[in-house]
Amino acid sequence: MAVAASRNTLLRYSAEILKPTATQTLSLRFSSTSTRSSHDDHIFTDPNSFIGSWKRPRDPKVALAKLAGLRRDYAKKVKGLRLQYIEEVELQREEKRRKDDAKREATRRVQAELKASKAAAAEARAAERKAFEEEFRQTLLKERAEKLNNWRMKEEMMDKKREAKNELLRKQSSLWIDEHELEEKILNATVDVAYL
Repeated sequence: MAVAASRNTLLRYSAEILKPTATQTLSLRFSSTSTRSSHDDHIFTDPNSFIGSWKRPRDPKVALAKLAGLRRDYAKKVKGLRLQYIEEVELQREEKRRKDDAKREATRRVQAELKASKAAAAEARAAERKAFEEEFRQTLLKERAEKLNNWRMKEEMMDKKREAKNELLRKQSSLWIDEHELEEKILNATVDVAYL
């Protein structure tokens, strides 16, 4: 009786000790749902018909023949699975190659557009620079023409002043001597000395 009572108390205490707490049950629930969600999208294969199908025959030759048949069937199924796997891998490679080609084509198109926009911007800058240089050249030509015109006007004014000065000198001089008469006058003056 005492042994039964101690066993009951031991079971009761062990049940209380081993009873999971609320946080443990929540964590167990959440962990089970997260693993369950990852298994929901997984497709499992059908159960194998070989498991539990072997019944031992009495004749060893029949057993060897059955084993050879099972091995052949297994080899055929494995070969089929390998071929299927190879096809899937090839399809994945082809899909990856197609995606890479599409990506490469898209980057090529983007680079071509970028290159075209850069070329258009360079042409616009060149046209702007050409227009600025032409305007600058026209401004320089205009300034040169103005300076030349100014210089001509100054030269004409100086010529007019010289002519006016010469004219004034001619008017002021009552005895104007021409150059061909000047030598005779000098000679006469040296020869005919007039004493005062």
